[in-house]
Amino acid sequence: MIKIDKKEDGLYQFILKSENGNTLLKSVSFSTENEIDSALKEVKFLKNSNGKLFERRTNTDGKFLIELKNTDGKIIGSSGLYSSEAGMENGILNISNSIDIDIK
Repeated sequence: MIKIDKKEDGLYQFILKSENGNTLLKSVSFSTENEIDSALKEVKFLKNSNGKLFERRTNTDGKFLIELKNTDGKIIGSSGLYSSEAGMENGILNISNSIDIDIK
């Protein structure tokens, strides 16, 4: 499920949640509804990309995270932190399986 929020500063953000309500990924901020619509079209494309839009990262504390990039290589969203590489890979699977573009 994808939830779109309009924040207090007037910017938009989408949040990808699992079926049980856990946050899997938060987007960067977008200034217009057109920008967020375009980003969501990129996310739709993700289902057929075999994970190519995911970048696996490690932070300075050794935790793992996922960055979702659009087809131009720009980061459009980031996951939370994972304590293991296996957890991160499972997160990618969960994100891919949760992208049904059911916008709330």
